[in-house]
Amino acid sequence: MSQLAEADLYWDPFDKVIDTNPYPIWRRLRDSSPVYRNERHGFYAYSRHADIDEAHRDAATYSSAYGTVLEIMTSEPMPPAFMIFTDPPLHNTLRTLVSRAFTPRRVARLEGAIRDLCAEMLDPQVGGSGFDYVQDFAAQLPSKVISELIGVDPADREHVRQLIDLTFHHDESAGMVNDVAREAVGRLNGYFREQIDARRKTPRDDMITGLAEAEVATEDGPRRLSTEQAAAVTNEIVSAGTETVARLLGWFGVVLAANPDQRAELAADASLIPNAVEELLRYEPPSPVQGRTTTRDVVIHDVEIPAGSKVLLLTGSAGRDERKYPNADQFDIHRKFDSHVTFGHGIHFCLGAGLARLEGRIAIEETLRRFPAWQVDHDNAVRLHTSTVRGYEKLPFLL
Repeated sequence: MSQLAEADLYWDPFDKVIDTNPYPIWRRLRDSSPVYRNERHGFYAYSRHADIDEAHRDAATYSSAYGTVLEIMTSEPMPPAFMIFTDPPLHNTLRTLVSRAFTPRRVARLEGAIRDLCAEMLDPQVGGSGFDYVQDFAAQLPSKVISELIGVDPADREHVRQLIDLTFHHDESAGMVNDVAREAVGRLNGYFREQIDARRKTPRDDMITGLAEAEVATEDGPRRLSTEQAAAVTNEIVSAGTETVARLLGWFGVVLAANPDQRAELAADASLIPNAVEELLRYEPPSPVQGRTTTRDVVIHDVEIPAGSKVLLLTGSAGRDERKYPNADQFDIHRKFDSHVTFGHGIHFCLGAGLARLEGRIAIEETLRRFPAWQVDHDNAVRLHTSTVRGYEKLPFLL
């Protein structure tokens, strides 16, 4: 049987019913159709870890310049506004410039601020009967941390947080690409442009200043980000670092409630938490689907994929691939493994991976310090569904 021919096998990233639990279908894809073709939406999908890992590392064949989210992928390269939608050599230049501002030192020194933010939001819940872990905590923490990182003035932070929330507005008919989200992105860009220009005149010790001043040598002489580029990159960091961490923390609440013995181990021994974060990223990746476009004809598992084809990399499936991870459907905080593809690999490896890991570790530590046990009120939980992000919008904890 052709890898594309199993008639009753259907997957698409827009189907909310499938998205509730896509793992059985992804297992079938891995076993019988590792290169899956969806004619309705015009894409191929890779479901095995090895194929997805290789595609991440082969940016010359699997381009990001045509978009990485299915509903905005185009047949022509996108305007190079966001780094995630660029290929080398422009991508390499932009990433080098951004890395000069988004340094490990700048991220590491956020630890105290993250703990303070956790205390600010979690302490009022101590002694109560329950609270919405996502709405009251997980959805707010990342945007507040990002504001601290990039250097948003304290007086502006609530306004910026509200704009960040609006950029993730999901319309039932238009999905993620809607007028509310577009307007919020435009307003955020305007704010960041103003801040970049202000830092050029009056530098500070923050990431906005770092982006304004970052410089890299090129054949044509020193290169800096334009104000528009620096504002777009700031917006990109905000977008990438807010939604995914909020969903990761929501999955923490659900998965640990379903595994109370492992939750008790983590509450008793915080040194186990960093590995638990990696296992959670493998087990329930917040962004389980990434798009690429082929730049040449590809043959994989005897399937011919023409140049210019849309290919979806199913990160969520890769993390459950038994070919890579024994007992892959079991959550195990003691699992020993060398890597996962949740942050990607190669030139597009997530620039904010270090920050996400730091936020995840501290948020879990601070949650377990105050609440070593909880139940999830699944009847009143609300799932969040987009074509590229999977998790919870509301997650009531019962204490």
